[in-house]
Amino acid sequence: MASVYDSVEVPEDGAAIEVVDPESDDLDVPDNPIIPIIYGDGIGTDVGPAAQTVLQAAAEATGREINWMRVLAGESAREKYDENLPADTIDAMREFKVSIKGPLTTPVGAGFRSLNVALRKRLDLYTNMRPTFHMEGVPSPVSRPDQMDMVTFRENTEDVYAGIEWEAGTDEVEAVREFVEQEMGYDDIHDGPVGIGIKPISEFGTKRLVRKAIDYALEHDRDSVTLVHKGNIMKFTEGAFRDWGYEVAEEYGEGVITEDTLWEERDGEPPEDAVVVNDRIADNMLQQILTRTPQYDVLAMPNLNGDYLSDACGAQIGGLGIAPGANIGDGLFLAEPVHGSAPKYAGQDKVNPTAMILSGRIMLEYMGWNDAAGLIRDALEETISSKQVTYDIERQISGGTKLSTSDFAGKVADTIHDLA
Repeated sequence: MASVYDSVEVPEDGAAIEVVDPESDDLDVPDNPIIPIIYGDGIGTDVGPAAQTVLQAAAEATGREINWMRVLAGESAREKYDENLPADTIDAMREFKVSIKGPLTTPVGAGFRSLNVALRKRLDLYTNMRPTFHMEGVPSPVSRPDQMDMVTFRENTEDVYAGIEWEAGTDEVEAVREFVEQEMGYDDIHDGPVGIGIKPISEFGTKRLVRKAIDYALEHDRDSVTLVHKGNIMKFTEGAFRDWGYEVAEEYGEGVITEDTLWEERDGEPPEDAVVVNDRIADNMLQQILTRTPQYDVLAMPNLNGDYLSDACGAQIGGLGIAPGANIGDGLFLAEPVHGSAPKYAGQDKVNPTAMILSGRIMLEYMGWNDAAGLIRDALEETISSKQVTYDIERQISGGTKLSTSDFAGKVADTIHDLA
């Protein structure tokens, strides 16, 4: 292997996934890949092993094997390395290309605003992708959860999450205030203590995110990509995101058409197999995911909008406990569930592992193992529909059987083998 690890055991069996073309995510995946896994903090010690059980079953059912490489971050890393993100973990993710992690908690005084954000930045995982779809049997707060089938693409490295801000009452914030007021001529900041932040949105960051979204739509036969922004107010950041996004759309030629062109030249009739790129104001989009759910396929947006919109989509299909996600760079992939670490439930073997299992399903699709990924979704849906569920769903339905985290994973794994 290329890397030397201080405190990580590399599996003796298995081979590394190789990148053929980073820009197109073209991979050479062996039938026995080595995949790093971070269980994470809190309930990560429950949902991590559960996801392994299901993912391994899907691999075996399709004639493959996953060789797991346990790496550490968060609390477990502090215990072993005395730091939150050791070099071993970053190096393993870079070397083996495709990884999966559970939730991480950023401790007070850890030196990071967020361990999750820090990990994404270290590896330049600039795309956060979250497919949101309803599975039969999962309770939902809306009357037609089956209409929700969207994929959000959230820029992962810029916007307010860049963390460029200054605390009220500090010399630094007063220096920024003085510059803004005296040098830039903006004198509308209220008197008294004030916190100030900077929101960077770049052409480079925007365009590579929008390309990921459009490429996904083309590869997965999606009809539209919607740029979600607040450009009517933030004209030079989110408005620029919209404009740069449309510039990317123009690069594709006949396979991609903008909404304006669609109506000006084709009277609303898109060419066959074309992706339509449009845009919506963020607050209006929060309404439309409820009122016009079937009209939207792929959403592309800056970081903060993506945080809001993806969670709102997740609420319609039963909540974040079943919402999967993934972080993607050029030739690097890290699957992770949307939910947090819920430390009060840690080690109780009771929480729902579906979000991490489905995040692993995205990972298998990224690897080209679509048959294994399909088995996971079918087995999950069959298990949940039979009302054999964890406590969070069992308490919302009648006639259900409450299973522990590990028993639920075992049931899904058995169902995979039955379906194969």
